[in-house]
This record gives sequence, structure tokens and C-alpha cells, in this order.
Amino acid sequence: MKDSGSPGGIPAAAGGSGLTSQAVDAIEDLSGVHPGYRRAHAKGICCRAVFRPNGLAVPFTTAAHLQEQEVEAVVRFSGSSTDPALADLLSPAKGMAVQFSLPDGSITNLVGVTLPVFFARTPESFVDIVRFVHRARAGNLGPLELIKEISAHFTESKSSFLALKKLQPPASYAESRYYCIHTYFLVDAEGNKRPVKFEWTPVTGVRALSLEDASQQPDHYLEDELALRLQDESPVFQLAVIFGEEDDPTDDPTHAWPDERRRIEIGNLHLTEIIDEPDGLLMDPAVVPAGIALSEDPILHFRHSAYGESFRRRREEH
Repeated sequence: MKDSGSPGGIPAAAGGSGLTSQAVDAIEDLSGVHPGYRRAHAKGICCRAVFRPNGLAVPFTTAAHLQEQEVEAVVRFSGSSTDPALADLLSPAKGMAVQFSLPDGSITNLVGVTLPVFFARTPESFVDIVRFVHRARAGNLGPLELIKEISAHFTESKSSFLALKKLQPPASYAESRYYCIHTYFLVDAEGNKRPVKFEWTPVTGVRALSLEDASQQPDHYLEDELALRLQDESPVFQLAVIFGEEDDPTDDPTHAWPDERRRIEIGNLHLTEIIDEPDGLLMDPAVVPAGIALSEDPILHFRHSAYGESFRRRREEH
């Protein structure tokens, strides 16, 4: 698998900027350093997959993986925690990152989570919030008290933490909805740009567990369930594109667009088997092909450098 850490396929940065290093340091402070693991979404499982576009995106973009030719992909499901040993139940938000292998040998990524919005609007507030969480946890605040304190101090986080409080334990990685929270632009053959967001929805529907049922599951129940499921079936996710309108913010991942925005299903992702994580797998959401452009969202751009710095550190730990 070709490893790419930046827009256009430029390798990941050899070192972090001041703010980037501060962000990764702050994440490490939450649960310590776990050599060889990602700084966030540390615990995960990878699958081989095939993405089959249906051609409905063709009028809006020249992106190679959204035409009518199927492409191979790697999917990584994960918990959101910085601790790779944390039980699945104790890491409420889950992630689904997809790396598409394009016909020309390059890659592009879509990174989704089970929350519709992010908790920070800028890189600076991200660092402040993570540091605040670390200090608050040192004061032995419970989860609900912690959410209340963060929302009071950082109003931009309110929507994200309200959504977090409503999350129920997933029954399966394959039965969860994943929101790609950042705005992108689809670029058509004439150069016209349209703001969009992406979303993955399981064809079989979304299913959650009660807290009582979830509490009886083993620590790694989501990985175990996915492995068993793949012995009998190929889970399928639909990829939807949601079109923004004139007043919808494209630079703020803490703000959701209205539910009534135009939405079309543009293809299906078929999971085929569990695989070992490919060496050098880096799911940078800022790596986009021709036909897709990044929005001005500062968190989206910052994730490129932060992912690169995290990648550099874990490679050096091997």
C-alpha cells in the first residue's frame, strides 16, 4: 500500500510545528505514550474492501474513485480513545477510516466517526480543550461532570458533547453510521465546485445495545463480532454525499448542516475480510485526488500535520 501523509501524496512531515507538537503532546498526556500506536483511535481493526460507485457522482466530480470503476480499499474501524487497552464500551465514539486505492496508484482517504460534529473549531481550541480535559480528569471528575464542565468553558463543544451523551453502545462496527464531519468541495469537469459532506450508512441498518447488554460484553466485543460476521457475510456500507447550500458553513466542523439538505447515494463499500494493518497505513483526511478539494476548515488542514507528527512518532518507536 502506498503511504502518503499529505495532500498530493507528499510524505508525512519529518517533524512537527510548535502547535502540532503541542497538540500531539496534549493527546499523549491523556493516557500516556503507547509505543507503536496512534495517538488517538489507538485501538483498531482493519478490513479489506471493494468500493463500487454507481455513477451518480459523475456529474459533480472527476474523482477517479467516484466514477463507475470499482476500486480496492482498506477500512480501519476503531475506538476514539488514546489507550489501546481500553475496553470497547468505555470508548463511546467509534471511527471508520477508508483508504481508497486509485487506478493511477495513488490513494485518498475518508475519515468518519459516529458523531455528526467535532468538539473544536480551531487547532488552538483543540489544544486548549484537550489540556482542559487532562486537568479536569486529574480532579477526578466523572464523565457527565466532565462533559458539563467542558461545555461550560468551551461553547463550541456543546453540540458535540450533547451528541456524545446520546450515543448508545454499538452492536457492531458494521451496524453504525459514520459521519465524515469536514466539508469538501466536489469539482466537476468544468471546474465548478460544490460544498459537500460524506456519510457512511450500513445497508442492514443501525443497531445499538442497551447499557445492560453492553456491560456484559467482553472488552474487545466489537472486533470479535466483526470477525465472526465476516465469516458469514460481506457487510455493506452506502456512501452518501450531502450538498451544502449558500448559508451552510464550510469552515466549522462543530456546526451541523440542516437535515433537509439534498442527499444522494453514490456507491457501496463491501467489506471482504479481516487483515493485518498494512505497514505505514496513514488515514490523513486531507489527502484528496483531482475532482475533490479541501474546504477552508482549519481543523481539516491541521489534521494533516497532526497525523503526520503522530505517524512520525510511532514509526520512530519501532
